[in-house]
Amino acid sequence: MDFFALLTMLGGLALFLYGMETMGQGLEKLSGGRLERILERLTKTPLKAVLLGAGVTAVIQSSSATTVMVVGFVNSGIMRLSQAVGIIMGANVGTTVTSWILSLAGIESENFFVRLLKPSSFSPVLALLGVILLMFSKREKKKDVGTILIGFAILMFGMETMSGAVKPLARVPEFTGILTMFSNPLLGILAGALLTAVIQSSSASVGILQALSATGAMNYGSVIPIILGQNIGTCATALLSGIGAGKNARRAALVHLYFNLIGATVFMAVFYTANNVFHFAFLEKPVDVMGIAVVHSLFNVAATLVLLPFSGGLVRLACLSIPDAAERETAGEKEKDPEFRLLDERFLETPGYAAKQCQLMAVRMANLSRSCILTADRLFKEYDEEKAAEIARMEELVDRYEDALGTYMVKLGARSLSAGDSHTVSLLLHCIGDLERISDHGRNLMRAAKEMHEKKLEFSKKAKKELDILMRAVEESLMLAVEAFEKNDRKRAALVEPLEEVVDGLITCLKANHIKRLQKGKCTIEQGVVLSDISTNLERVSDHCSNIAVSVIEIERDGFDAHGYLEHLKKGNDPQFTALVESYRRKYALPG
Repeated sequence: MDFFALLTMLGGLALFLYGMETMGQGLEKLSGGRLERILERLTKTPLKAVLLGAGVTAVIQSSSATTVMVVGFVNSGIMRLSQAVGIIMGANVGTTVTSWILSLAGIESENFFVRLLKPSSFSPVLALLGVILLMFSKREKKKDVGTILIGFAILMFGMETMSGAVKPLARVPEFTGILTMFSNPLLGILAGALLTAVIQSSSASVGILQALSATGAMNYGSVIPIILGQNIGTCATALLSGIGAGKNARRAALVHLYFNLIGATVFMAVFYTANNVFHFAFLEKPVDVMGIAVVHSLFNVAATLVLLPFSGGLVRLACLSIPDAAERETAGEKEKDPEFRLLDERFLETPGYAAKQCQLMAVRMANLSRSCILTADRLFKEYDEEKAAEIARMEELVDRYEDALGTYMVKLGARSLSAGDSHTVSLLLHCIGDLERISDHGRNLMRAAKEMHEKKLEFSKKAKKELDILMRAVEESLMLAVEAFEKNDRKRAALVEPLEEVVDGLITCLKANHIKRLQKGKCTIEQGVVLSDISTNLERVSDHCSNIAVSVIEIERDGFDAHGYLEHLKKGNDPQFTALVESYRRKYALPG
């Protein structure tokens, strides 16, 4: 092989790996995290878990990605270790689909329709369709399909380039001598494991092996150990992802390793014992791309069938390797609130699912902020020290939500996101600050209630009635804003700003009425200070509700001009807005 042939081979390898990565990213964006949600929910029986693991891996074309996701599920408490075993086994089966797709390159026939099945025939068509979808389609999902088609075409072109570049190596004695070394099973397993551990993909390493088979210098005897090693090498990704995780997550990574190690050991023992008895003649025959796909599938399917009944044993073996007594608590396990584990760093590898996790966490944060205000309202009616402490606890938890979500979403924003997921992340980033401030105002209201309780202050009946009406209006605004945020509902969001307008009017009237009562000697300065503090905090809550609602409306419209939107509404040009304001004024009218 001369220098330029080596360059061609390396270029083909680069295109092959890039095509596989591009196709995988396109498939992940198209799924939008839905496949991971299916894995999360539908793993009650071992057989169902195996089928789901195989199906999801066949779609996203990466057993490593599936296994890392499962490690994240176990670490966050979403999934039990016993549920994870079946998915891990299924992932090993699902990853063999790639080798079957690549085996189409080995089709040889003069028949027109059979030749159409060769990737070299249909890949250019797929590339053309992909470019058309990317350049001319405005819909995000069609663009994702275009990315998948182009990724597949690049992958197949890289495969063809590699195969063409290595064919002359069949005439190089030194090269065939190196391949003969792998007939030693232990060396073959070691070579396959190292190659896969380095490139972090068993599908890619099997593809490289299929390209090398084009030389005709590899036989079944040398290929079988390499394929077994490749299955062991793919465990490196999950083992690395388990570093720093909780004990059950590390156990899940070990289950993956033990499954492949035990499977390879049993397969080797049975196969080579049978070979000593029957002397398999096919081991000396040259292997082709189809033969590699067959061996790859046979091993993974056989290992799954043999070890599935002993899945409990794999769990026990992993638990023995990382025992409870000897395990020190990790940072994640020391976390006071387990729900923070939902923002697992491993989920960033599947951005669609990570975006959904952020949304779930932000909705919890929104409901906590709302609970702060509702609980504070009850304190004005009947002060309770335990409820006051609960508000303080909720406010601190909301602060931690904001920090965790903000940090996590900055990392997520650097990933390749679909348009829908990008909207979700933008909305959350705009809103979590407002949600955190709402909880702060809940704590301020709690302090006002505590001051009134300690100083034995009490408002007049009329002031209580006015304050109650204001509180009801703010609570409805908060309910609408949280529901609009949770469901991404623009219609609900559009109801918030008219109510905010009414709240502003109520507060103006409330302050004016207090001054009148002060002049008549019905209220004291001290009461007025507390009343002003309460009304100011409620006004700020209403303002933050307005910010959240405007974010829902503007981000959904692919723009963010909050000032322009509010200015348009308040100019009186929108009859629906004016009608809603009047309706809310009647609903929350102060007593005469």
